[in-house]
Amino acid sequence: MDSSSSLSAAPPAAADAGRYTYSPRLRWQPEVEAYFVAAYGRDSFARISEALANPSCYSCIRVNTLKSSTDAVKRKLMDIVCENGLSVGINDLKIGEQNGGDQGFEESSLVHNCPYAGLENVLFVRGSGPHVLHYNSEPGQSVKEVIVSRKCAESVLRGAQVYVPGVLACSSHVEKGDKIAVSVAIEQPVEGGGWAVDAHYEERKGLYIGQGIAAMSRAGIFRVTHGVAVEMTERVYKLPSFNDVLEGEIFLQNLPSIVAAHVLDPQPGERVLDMCAAPGGKTTAIAILMRDKGEVVALDRSHNKVMDILKLASEMDLKCIKAYKLDALKSVRKTDEARDLGIADEHSEATDTMAEDLDPCHAIVDAKATDAGEDTSTTILQSDDQKTGAKRYVSKADLRKNLRRMKNGPGRNNCSGGRVEKSNGFFPNSFDRVLLDAPCSALGLRPRLFAGEETLESLKHHANYQRRMFDQAVKLVRPGGVIVYSTCTINPGENEALVRYALDTYKFLSLASQHPKVGGPGIVGSCDLFNKSYSEEWLREDEAELVQRFDPSSPVDTIGFFIAKFNVGEKEH
Repeated sequence: MDSSSSLSAAPPAAADAGRYTYSPRLRWQPEVEAYFVAAYGRDSFARISEALANPSCYSCIRVNTLKSSTDAVKRKLMDIVCENGLSVGINDLKIGEQNGGDQGFEESSLVHNCPYAGLENVLFVRGSGPHVLHYNSEPGQSVKEVIVSRKCAESVLRGAQVYVPGVLACSSHVEKGDKIAVSVAIEQPVEGGGWAVDAHYEERKGLYIGQGIAAMSRAGIFRVTHGVAVEMTERVYKLPSFNDVLEGEIFLQNLPSIVAAHVLDPQPGERVLDMCAAPGGKTTAIAILMRDKGEVVALDRSHNKVMDILKLASEMDLKCIKAYKLDALKSVRKTDEARDLGIADEHSEATDTMAEDLDPCHAIVDAKATDAGEDTSTTILQSDDQKTGAKRYVSKADLRKNLRRMKNGPGRNNCSGGRVEKSNGFFPNSFDRVLLDAPCSALGLRPRLFAGEETLESLKHHANYQRRMFDQAVKLVRPGGVIVYSTCTINPGENEALVRYALDTYKFLSLASQHPKVGGPGIVGSCDLFNKSYSEEWLREDEAELVQRFDPSSPVDTIGFFIAKFNVGEKEH
């Protein structure tokens, strides 16, 4: 991004009123779209695609009931919402007008108890949208605007401000304090196949997400590498922001993620594993459900993400969480002793785990950066292997990433309070319960403005990777224990097909009923596409009612998500 990234003059708003709207169309690879149409039906998939391009119209907040009560937090949040003027534009909109949703809000309520049984520790904070905005300019003048990246726009739709790294281009003669429209550049199909962002950013009709006040001049935006570029004053979707609010008492979390922790049903005194734990939302939810009694082991392959888990646990004053830097694909201790015994190690050394970094794990979470100098009372165990990378072109995105790394410190080589220690992993059968919130295609996350990067081949890759992780989970849980598998994708190949694989491969596994039950049933049947070159087996009728599938177009108005719960019987030797 440099100072040459300027916009051609946009026409006055009155001359092209249809341009200044928010009406995105989610694009898919043709073969992926055909696959989802076969799974859902054309009309249903069209509704899902439309819902994915818009955020939920409420925020879901989990209360740390070990530090406060749900009612006390509700009162505090009401005060915060009112003091900050966040209710403007929300009180005057009935919930039925928002995304077609019906989350059980009282008409006049902004902060409301979750209406679903078993989730008494959850609060909903109502937002509103979509709103029709008027992008007015001075008579005879063009609308000033900034164009932002797709990722930046998705964050703005969830309530964030426009930050400098997300700005791609800006109108000429923008000064600090100017009123400015915000539009988004989305990948378009190109000749010869593939997708790319138009270099001139001309395809912006129906992609305006709000307007605000320029926090710096155009020259300033392209001179600095961080900071707020535009303070949003009018948004297509109005969602209250709760960054740094009631720290330690609340955690902003998608409803299905909270449900997944409850479905696991962890009990005080048990030993529980969260295999892909960053940023720690489900880990801390599990620890609270256990009343901070027992042991919750949290894994992630990234040093910084492990730091995030520990930081969140410290904020919530949870002592039973132990976080380790570990690739979950190598979490089973492979020794003759472990294979012969097949039992849990009762000593703490059994949790001193390690493995080298591996390929993709949880790319779907935004974890907060932790300062390198942050002191933690919990030791991080990590590999001392050093990786070398080949020389390559450094993009602007990589430069920004490297700047963040410089700010956070160079990871394992400079981790305050950390130590390097090797171990062979966990013994088989050493956990009472295992949560595998698997790395996935993330095709259920909202809002999503582009989906063309996924191909049938990449979807199959995700599914194969998840099966390998599930194999590890099966080895780690004891007979009589429980495995909960979850993803944030709408792809049945990563959901129902994984359940089919699990039940067909491990005869000692059985699907268990779930509580609370908020989502709908799973997909039944099978799929044969492209002259049977792509085939999948999904669920049977009796199995479909035992899983939970969260449809983003349903009245629950949440992300796309999937949960399956397995009871573990006596394992075959």
